[in-house]
Amino acid sequence: MRLLLPVLLGALSLTGCARSKMPPLTTDKPGGAEASAGRAEPLSFQVKHYPGGEPYDLTSDRGSVVLLDVWATWCEPCRDALPFYENLGREYASRGLKVYALNVDEDPRAVAPFLKEVKVSLPILLDQNAQVAERTLKVRGMPTMYLIDKRGVVRFVHEGFGEDFLTKYQSEIEALLAEPAP
Repeated sequence: MRLLLPVLLGALSLTGCARSKMPPLTTDKPGGAEASAGRAEPLSFQVKHYPGGEPYDLTSDRGSVVLLDVWATWCEPCRDALPFYENLGREYASRGLKVYALNVDEDPRAVAPFLKEVKVSLPILLDQNAQVAERTLKVRGMPTMYLIDKRGVVRFVHEGFGEDFLTKYQSEIEALLAEPAP
């Protein structure tokens, strides 16, 4: 996290995480939209569930579409994004969508007050040293949302958050859910 924090803070100052302006929406990162052609490898990582510390392995969700939101308690747009992602999870759970929020705070004690204030109950995963966010996902700003297909391949990446993107998120989720299971 020590390596990631200065980079994230610099990127956030440019993308507007702490301001009301919305950062750009992107799908051009490695493993992003071009992964739909089947050229990308499935994503794999292990972290722990919050608060109990039970292990979570992304490969356990093969066969489901996964929405993974990378967030931090100090990120203002994350406060808006998490309830929307929780609602998407409820709306599409019966069709195979799983939603997780991957927290990158250095101190996990900041998570409980944040969740109480924001009033979300979706599954929280901890990336306490930002190893997954930094090395595996190559996160550049907060929040960053990944849509992962049933094979475990990252298909869409969205940096920042805006309520007006909800329709786009829904259509991407619908498309991934409509694909056959591996």
